Amino acid sequence: MRGKVLFALGLGVGYIFGTRAGRARYNQIKSAALKVWNDPRVQEQVSVATEFVKDKAPEVADFVTANARKVAAKVDEARGNKPATAKPAAGKSPSTKTTATPKPKASTKTATAPKSESAGK
Repeated sequence: MRGKVLFALGLGVGYIFGTRAGRARYNQIKSAALKVWNDPRVQEQVSVATEFVKDKAPEVADFVTANARKVAAKVDEARGNKPATAKPAAGKSPSTKTTATPKPKASTKTATAPKSESAGK
C-alpha cells in the first residue's frame, strides 16, 4: 500500500514539474511545426501530392484487387478447394459487374454450445 501511495505522489509531482517546464517547450515545437506547415512551398508540395494520389488511386485499387484475387485462388488451391476463376478487375468490362461472394465452407464438425446443468430445471 505504501508503494502505491508513493508512486501516485511521484506521478503527481512529476506531472506538475513536467507541465510547467514542458508546456513552454511544447508551444515552441508547435509554433515551429505550424510555421513549416503553413509555408507556401510546403503547401504547394502537399497539393501536388494530393493530386497525384487522386490520379493514381483507381489504378492502385485495381492492381490490389486483381492480386488479392490471385492470392485467394492460390490459397484455395493449397487448401484443396476448387480453384476460383479469375474475374476481370472492376472497370475493365463495363457490361459485367464483379462481386465477390463468399463460398460456404464444408465443416466436418458441428459446433454445439455447452449445456448448463440448470437448463433442465
